[in-house]
Amino acid sequence: MFRVCFVFLFSFGLIFATDAKLEIIKSKQQMPTIMVNISGNNLNQKIASLTAKDLEVSGNFKVLSQNKSDDDPSFVFYQSQKVDLLVQINAKNQQYTLKLFDINSKEKVLEKIFLLEDNAQYPFVSHRIANAINQYLKAPSIAWMNRKVVFSKLIAPSKSEIVIADYTLTYQKSIINDGLNIFPKWANAEQSSIFFTKYLDRPTILKYDLRSKKFERILSSQGVAIVSDVSNDFKKILVSMSPIAQADVYLYDLEAKNTKRLTTYQGIDVGANFIEDKNKIIFISDRLGYPNVFLMNEDGSGVEQAVFHGRNNSSASSNGEYVVYSSREEKNEFGTSVFNLYLIALGTTEIRRLTINGANQMPRFSKDGENIMFLKNTQYESALGIVRLRYNKSYLFPITKMKIQSFDW
Repeated sequence: MFRVCFVFLFSFGLIFATDAKLEIIKSKQQMPTIMVNISGNNLNQKIASLTAKDLEVSGNFKVLSQNKSDDDPSFVFYQSQKVDLLVQINAKNQQYTLKLFDINSKEKVLEKIFLLEDNAQYPFVSHRIANAINQYLKAPSIAWMNRKVVFSKLIAPSKSEIVIADYTLTYQKSIINDGLNIFPKWANAEQSSIFFTKYLDRPTILKYDLRSKKFERILSSQGVAIVSDVSNDFKKILVSMSPIAQADVYLYDLEAKNTKRLTTYQGIDVGANFIEDKNKIIFISDRLGYPNVFLMNEDGSGVEQAVFHGRNNSSASSNGEYVVYSSREEKNEFGTSVFNLYLIALGTTEIRRLTINGANQMPRFSKDGENIMFLKNTQYESALGIVRLRYNKSYLFPITKMKIQSFDW
């Protein structure tokens, strides 16, 4: 397990985010028992151990592990241990060979080689190995594990750095660390460029290419300038800006290089997200006297309240069918506010609570819409959480010695 502490900005204030137990019930299916053999040097053991963890998080396997190398397994022995599948990972130079044995059919059913050019990136080899096993079994996709997470880490007053990580935070690499760098968002499907906000002469949205290491200035504004979402084709962005007074939602066309103001409310409108299959946008507004989730058409018309539960709903995300949002509730016995995550089907009032304690904030759906990543903070720990909606499970990856300001995946 691993840990995290992320921060969300509303009304120019920083608030922190926490444990999740789903109330969504899915039908249970019998899972195959899979054993991952862990042997070899320290790096090999790390790869095998993280592969076992990935298979557990997938929700598609009952996972066992043992400190043993077994290229010629005794199928009778493993059958006696009620093992269905056996994973053996062998290393030679920078090559890692996966061998998957079907114990019941008594045969090797999969062999595949994975290259590791940079030892620090070994978690992504583990994720690819787990995906290969999962794909062989034709189990529900876990391709989201291969995606990178980008986050802004606060390191000093008015100073933060942008970091690339895997979903477990085992791999972390700082890519920008000069000054205040916040609110990163992936800018293309290959995850080779990002948008982020940097304070130059004023808050400025930049685009950064990780390969060429070149910067492009996109927009700037007095007060605030934040990319809150990127369209599926990566041609448009939704932006929170305050060029005159309070923040409003703007749509920026990256090809035409023009900006359209979508909201004109005198208060605060921020945190907009596309719902492209419905030509809608959700956003956060204080027009009720407190932050809540609203819905509007892509041209800014037809504003309507989307959530009728909670008195402080400060962040939200949608997969097109559902909206997940963070809602502040009563303070706990320690005097700190509790933020829980709730899931609501668009156009209904039926809600499901996804978390039970602490401060759980900044929820964001995965690209496949089946998982929710969020930030969790309690009196004792901070963590990056993942809710597996299909399986009624959640996992926490601890964050230590840092505060995460915002993230994207």
